[in-house]
Amino acid sequence: MSSIREFQVTFDCADPERVARFWCEVLGYVVPPPAEEQGSWSVAVDPSGAGPRLYFQRVPEGKVAKNRVHLDVRVGTGLVGDERVATLEAECARLVALGATRGQLLLADENNESCLGMQDIEGNEFCLD
Repeated sequence: MSSIREFQVTFDCADPERVARFWCEVLGYVVPPPAEEQGSWSVAVDPSGAGPRLYFQRVPEGKVAKNRVHLDVRVGTGLVGDERVATLEAECARLVALGATRGQLLLADENNESCLGMQDIEGNEFCLD
């Protein structure tokens, strides 16, 4: 039996502190006090310790293609139909006010529940699920 390993999710970005603070607002994470000068990186952590650490590193190039991996922010778990869509839309409105960009709403079909595509403040794709 293999052991479960901890992991972090790393974002390449232009402004690590700004992107970290955005994701803190999205997920209820916090930026811990810096142990050293950061400058080219920032971190966001789950205060409960349950979620993965998010690491944001400055890179010189901008985003040029669709993400191959993205986060699904689970706001509609257990909800279906109009109630789920209303919950996704409400969270979308909150995140747009923080600088996110709304994408396409994909309505439920025979295999999947509704979800809503979005982009963070630097264009990284994520879904409200």
